[in-house]
Amino acid sequence: MSASQDESGAATDVDQALARASAGGDMAAFEALYQRHAGRVHGVILRLVGHQHSRAEDLTQEAFVRAWQALPGFRFESAVGTWLHRLAANTALMELRSRRGGPAIDSGEDALEGIGSGDTAGHRTALSMDLQQAVDSLPPRARAVLVLYDIEGWTHEEIANALDMAIGSSKAQLHRARRLLRARLGDSA
Repeated sequence: MSASQDESGAATDVDQALARASAGGDMAAFEALYQRHAGRVHGVILRLVGHQHSRAEDLTQEAFVRAWQALPGFRFESAVGTWLHRLAANTALMELRSRRGGPAIDSGEDALEGIGSGDTAGHRTALSMDLQQAVDSLPPRARAVLVLYDIEGWTHEEIANALDMAIGSSKAQLHRARRLLRARLGDSA
């Protein structure tokens, strides 16, 4: 077994011990679990809500409140980190779904028009900022599918269940998101 496998196994053991203690009401254990996973949880939520930092912070807190409430029923069939990550994604997705009926978020293809182009000095930084801005400007469902499939590694079946859509719709949204990104960033990929 390699050192990284040892570290990964040790991390899993620590997470499980912290989760078990937290499920029993140990706030200090939950705080330690929060410290270990808050960055990754915040990261996935931030990508899903289009880099709206204050919204992502609120949803991160909400995800951990839900985790605290759900820990007593956690069955340890998956790694604690995986469970927290999925709970965080579902928290952000529920927020996106609830906003569907609310004020319209720019979901047209012209949402990409207002984004600046990179210059030759610092091209890599400009391109990465353009990519982030282009992803952020995608229609919410297309962005969610792109983030969950291409970045988080979810299957179309998992995405379809989480977003309450058909598998074919998940595939179509992914295709749409990629097409919009290619149009904005050029066919250099």
